[in-house]
Amino acid sequence: MKRYLVNAQFVSKACFSKKGMLFLFFSFLCMAGFSQVSAPQKKLDSLLSLNQKNLKTDSTKIKILTEVYRQYMRMKNVDKAEEYVDKTILLSHEKNQKKFSAMAYYRRGLMYHGRSNYQKAEENYHNAIAEFSSVGNLDMVAGTYLNLGALYGSIPDYVKSLEVNQKAIAIYEKMGNETDMASCYTNISTIYQSLGNQSQALVYMNMALKVFAKDGENTRGVAVVYGLIGTNYFEASDRELMEVNVLPNQKIKLALAYYNKSLRVSEAIGDIGLIATVKRDLADLYSSIGQKDAALKSYQKSVELNKSGDDKEAYASSLYALGNFYQKENDFENAILLLNNSLKIAEENRLLDIEKQSNLGLSTVYKKQKDYNKSLAYYRQYIAVRDKIFDQEKEKEITRRQMQLDFGIKERDYLLKQKLTEGELKRQQQELELKRQQLVLSDKEKALDLLTFQKAKADLDIQRLAQDSKFANAKFEAKLAAGIKDKQISKQVQQIKFDERVKLFLTIATTLILIIAVVIFFNQRKTTRLNIIINNQKRELEQLSKVKDRIFSVVSHDMRTPVNSLISFMQLLEGTNIEQEKLNRYAVALKNNLTYTSTMMENLLNWAASQMQGFNPYLESLDIRELINEVILSLQDNANEKSLTIQNLVPAKTFCKADSNMFMLVIRNIISNAIKFTPNGGTITTNAAHNGNVLEIKISDTGIGLTPVQVEHFNKPGYLGAGISTLGTNKEKGTGLGLLLCRTFISMMDGKISADINPTGGSYFKIILKK
Repeated sequence: MKRYLVNAQFVSKACFSKKGMLFLFFSFLCMAGFSQVSAPQKKLDSLLSLNQKNLKTDSTKIKILTEVYRQYMRMKNVDKAEEYVDKTILLSHEKNQKKFSAMAYYRRGLMYHGRSNYQKAEENYHNAIAEFSSVGNLDMVAGTYLNLGALYGSIPDYVKSLEVNQKAIAIYEKMGNETDMASCYTNISTIYQSLGNQSQALVYMNMALKVFAKDGENTRGVAVVYGLIGTNYFEASDRELMEVNVLPNQKIKLALAYYNKSLRVSEAIGDIGLIATVKRDLADLYSSIGQKDAALKSYQKSVELNKSGDDKEAYASSLYALGNFYQKENDFENAILLLNNSLKIAEENRLLDIEKQSNLGLSTVYKKQKDYNKSLAYYRQYIAVRDKIFDQEKEKEITRRQMQLDFGIKERDYLLKQKLTEGELKRQQQELELKRQQLVLSDKEKALDLLTFQKAKADLDIQRLAQDSKFANAKFEAKLAAGIKDKQISKQVQQIKFDERVKLFLTIATTLILIIAVVIFFNQRKTTRLNIIINNQKRELEQLSKVKDRIFSVVSHDMRTPVNSLISFMQLLEGTNIEQEKLNRYAVALKNNLTYTSTMMENLLNWAASQMQGFNPYLESLDIRELINEVILSLQDNANEKSLTIQNLVPAKTFCKADSNMFMLVIRNIISNAIKFTPNGGTITTNAAHNGNVLEIKISDTGIGLTPVQVEHFNKPGYLGAGISTLGTNKEKGTGLGLLLCRTFISMMDGKISADINPTGGSYFKIILKK
């Protein structure tokens, strides 16, 4: 398949094989609307906003709707484009502004044509022709006929393609539009090529080239026609070459020259579709002259370029060409893969010519692999598709259309030149006779295909008979062997019975041994599990002993200091008069000591209660935001002393299952630690998030943070002991029991707690509780 832009309006798509090819044209808007969908979203938003503001149903509203659906088409949003096209058509009919509805039908036809949805494209083209005709826009009527010619050629339906091209030519002749008439000539030349009439195709190509060259060498039209002429020479028979005064040994040189001209122009204008097409043409040529490496590279480049485009016909055709090349090189695996992909795309998009060639290629591959069943099946499909394209009535109609078209052109030449001689009339009669002979040859070709099909079927029948004969011989030999084996079996029956008794005895003995082994194994495993439990209990007892020692050490040291300080302060008050400034300083120090002592005592009592069986949590659904607010309020004075900000970002009405006293004690300990280790001016933040059936509560600070060793120690599953307490940023003291208490209470509430380091500084604790 090829995709060529001939002038400022028209694009060509072509599908061809070694026996024939088809070029066809449709509007440049298809290319501009669907291959370069890079318009910014900002422009679409602006148009939609403008549409919403304009409440009037007038021609301005229709123009805005037109720009909106065009923008959606550029962005390849088919559903939205459909929606606004329908709105445009409805409003245009209401306001009797059919010029807008005609263009809407036309552009929607282009959209579906570019996506190979030929049925919807045809329907919209016919609606566009009716609308353009009603407003007298003959130029767009002819352009739509030209697009229909391209569409019918893709299917292919040459009868309809010739018919609509004739209608387009008739309109362009009245208008004197020579450029667009040249596009029609190119379409018709490709139909002649597909039907094997290379000499007549060349006449139309030269007529089109003469017109396109007026706009300069580097134009799409020139590139298209150069490629067509190259293919025309490459596929022409010796008789057809002689008709155009070319020797058979010059065909490759001429074809290569025109292909290179087409490639040069295509690369100059940057047309990817044209480059892909010419690459495949060159690959066919290289393959025909034995340059296999060059051919393979060109085929692969063509597939690569077409794969990224929207043209399904071009992609399917390039896949078929590469698959057919692999088939000729006996690379059956790659050939089957590529031909199947080509066949699938052709079937989905009603590309009958590619479908026919892909079926024939697969039949050939399986025939080479001697898989005659699959080969015959694909050959049947090939015959069926070919008959769809060229049944007898359609061939007659194509010939009639060709005659009408040729006669019309020759009649125009006669009126212009007045040089129609009897010799030219005789030549026309000879051409008509030649066409009749071509029809006869086509019938003979069908008969030959039928004979080939019958021969393949006969070969399969012969193979089946041979296989049946082999099966009968094998069956007879098996019967003889069975008789011999029966005699041997009768001698071995007694031995088998004896062996069975021995096997039964051994089986019983083995079963008893296995049972004993299983019993021993499970006893050993039970002993191992008990040892593990004992070791774990021993380790826990050791950890609890360390905790006990730590508690006694804390109590013996930290309880004595604040009590002695209190006694000393009382004696000082009794014995002497103290200045107010010193009194305040002593009071603050004593308050800090007593606050630390109170916190330590509360933690010790709570931890001791948790270790006794009578201390059980009462789990209920709690609004944790309110509980956290209470804790923050109780610690606000401590935070204010260091100018700390405590933020409660937990959303309102956030519930989880917990014991209110335990939960508040855990939060109080964590926030107290955060206040202790956060420098002046820092921030402490609490938030919560739902995760399935649990609630994750996170308390983070911007303080000095935990060390990796402390984090790893706290997160260990066996964490039981109190850590070594360190001084806070303002020399605040602690007991090291707070985190142990948090860990214990969270576990009792069937939850989890973990610590980690913030990437931006500080640390955080995460609590997970059920909802």
